[in-house]
Order: sequence, then C-alpha cells, then structure tokens
Amino acid sequence: MHPPDTGEYDRPIAEGEAEDLLRCICFKTGPPTTVGVEVEWLVREPDHPHRPVPADRLDSVYDQVRSLPLKSALTVEPGGQLELSSSPAASLMECIDSTAADLDAVRAVLRPAGLALTGLGLDPWQPPRRLRHEPRYDAMEAYFDRTGPSGRAMMCGTASVQVCLDAGEEEPGPLGHGRRWQLAHLLGAVLLAAFANSPAREGRHTGWRSTRQAVWAALDPVRPTAPPLHREPRSAWAAHVLDAPVMFIRGAVADGPWAVPDGLTFRQWIHVRAPRPPTREDLDYHLTTLFPPVRPRGHLELRMIDAQSGDDGWMVPVAVTTALFDDAEAAETVYRAVKPLAETAGARAAPHNPLWVHAARDGLTDPELHAAAVTCFAVALDALPRVGASRAVLDAVAGFNERYVLRGRCPADELRIPSLGSLGKELTT
Repeated sequence: MHPPDTGEYDRPIAEGEAEDLLRCICFKTGPPTTVGVEVEWLVREPDHPHRPVPADRLDSVYDQVRSLPLKSALTVEPGGQLELSSSPAASLMECIDSTAADLDAVRAVLRPAGLALTGLGLDPWQPPRRLRHEPRYDAMEAYFDRTGPSGRAMMCGTASVQVCLDAGEEEPGPLGHGRRWQLAHLLGAVLLAAFANSPAREGRHTGWRSTRQAVWAALDPVRPTAPPLHREPRSAWAAHVLDAPVMFIRGAVADGPWAVPDGLTFRQWIHVRAPRPPTREDLDYHLTTLFPPVRPRGHLELRMIDAQSGDDGWMVPVAVTTALFDDAEAAETVYRAVKPLAETAGARAAPHNPLWVHAARDGLTDPELHAAAVTCFAVALDALPRVGASRAVLDAVAGFNERYVLRGRCPADELRIPSLGSLGKELTT
C-alpha cells in the first residue's frame, strides 16, 4: 500500500475508514496481467556453508551489492539473508529474465569475496543470529520473545521464494474473490509440499520437510494465520487485520525505541487512541507484521515456498505457480483437482489445519498431496508454452517433476545432516 497524494496519511484513522481501505485496497479487481517474485537467500562460503559469515564481512560485500544497478529492490533481512524483490512484470519470462539478470550481478560481487547464495528454507546449522539492529527489528524481537524461540528463527534464519500474482476479477456470487483465494490456499499446500526444502534446524533433523513453515506457524495464534476460507475474502481479511494484535507502535524519534504493546488489537487501538491515535501509516505498518501463507496486498503474495537450491531452482515454483493461476484452462483444471483437499483442511484456517500440517511435515509422501501435485505439474507443463515459458524454463520444470514429484519426493528428502557440511557446491550458487 502506498501513501495517498493528500496530506491525510498521518491523521488519525477511524474504524470504518480502516475497514473500507482493507476491503478495497488489499483486493484490487482486474484481470491477471502481472507477475512478480521475491527471492531470499542465505549467504555463505560455498565450501563451508555451515560456518556463519562475520557481520563485518557481510556488510562490506553488501555495500558493493547496493551499488549495483539492479531492477529488483534489494533488502537485507535481520539475520543477513539477502532478498531481491522484482518489479511487477507483464509476463512470466519478463519476471524470470529480469530477476535472473539481477541474481547474476549479485553473484558476480559475492564470488570474489568467497561467498555464494545458499538455497535453503531454513538455516540447518546455526542458531538465530541477528545482524541488523534498528527499532523495527528490536521491537519485533521483543514481541516474538513473549511466545517462544520461533520468532527469532523466522527473522534470522528463514528464506523463501514468494510468488506475487494479481488478485483477479471480481467473481459473481457471495464469495467475490473466493475462488482464486481458495485456489491459492489449497494449491498453496501442494506447492509447500512439493518444494519443501528445510528438514533440519541447528544441526538436527526435525521430522518436518519444511521446518521453515513449522517455524512460521508457531509464531503466535493469529499472526501467521489466514481467515477461514468459507467467508467472503474482503470482509474476512479486514476483520482479521483489525482484530490482530499490534506488534509495535513507532516512536516519535527516528532512532528511538518503539513501544511493544501487550494484547492490543488494531481495532482497540483505534478506540482507545493511546499512547497516540493510529494513522493510515500505522495501518500500513501493521499489515507488514501479518504473515499468513497468502497475503493480499492488492495482489496475492504466496509465501509458503521454501528457498530452492541451484541457479535455476527458484524459477520452477515461479513458473509452475504462474501457469496454474494465470492460464485460464490450467486454473480451471487445477481448481477441480485441488478442491477435494478442502475436506482434509477442515474448518481450521491455514497453516494450522491438517492439510497444511501434512504438507509441511510429510511433503509428497502424503498420498493425497502427491496425487494433487502430479496433476498440478502435468497441467503446468501443458500450460507453460501458452504463458510464454522458454525451453530452459520448461526443461527445469520437467526435470523437477521427474526428480521429485513423480517419485513422491521433495528437495528436503535429499538432504542429510551428516553430509550437509560437504554439500556446499550443491546448496550454493
């Protein structure tokens, strides 16, 4: 969400105004025309990926990366993870080619420094280590420490491939955007299972294919949760946002500490107006502290996919997801294929329902998810030429399908902790 052109961005916001903004801005109506991706990476030494890189060494090389003329937005996460966020692209290949070029430029800076991008959903070797210290991250850490260690692990050790797609046309009937919203959550579980790539934490296997997803789900009861799928998405999301606890209240001084209220929802803050009245800008900040597996931001941000290893590993989930959502024939076929998964999900919202737990823990060893993934990848391979995918992208998706999906496996099934220290060449690019 971007500030309006008027001077009203800093004035107190009323409850009705906040509801209207959330309903209208978070689900923008229109045909699917753009795609984007956010790729996160751990940064390590290729031959010794289990060793943490000193903060001053990372800072030095990141200063060089920041000077690059990248098309993507560059972010350094609290634990030193590197993130590139593409601009909205008019086609799948424009998104992939632009992001790939930026990643090549980043690698060209990292390589002489003896560093490389490491594609894993969660650091399997080291405990959380926060390298960035600023008021926002100080407040986040204080908030998460109230509920356990998952917050620090999420902030400092996770990495993902986030695919961003348009919210789509307003659909007839009481659910409005419900069909595409439901597809995102049901197909999201399949994508989570197929691309799970984080089986370990602090040197030990955890029993989860995607420990990253398990960490996110454990943050607190509300923040990583999606609204129930049976409700109209606009109203459900607006209520969810307003009734979620406020993580922090920004301080009046730029570098000063931020308040960390205990149990104050945004709706309550609007009414009590203390320690100051919330503004439109506070609402925007509040939205950035909610982490459901599918986050509406005008577009739909699919957040459930672990980071992938290899030069082109990240391209596969982007290509598969875009084909299944934005090709009309594929979307209809896949919607029918994944709709029965709603029975497994039950009434609980993602990621706490049985479907998402099975996806994160069992990957494609779950028979129901495996069958759905086989269908989804077959449909994607058929649709990719229609959305303009290159031969290289088609080959990458086909190779992933043969190596993992058809065999009922995911990348996590090939990682073993005793050999992780020697897998630097495979895990880094």
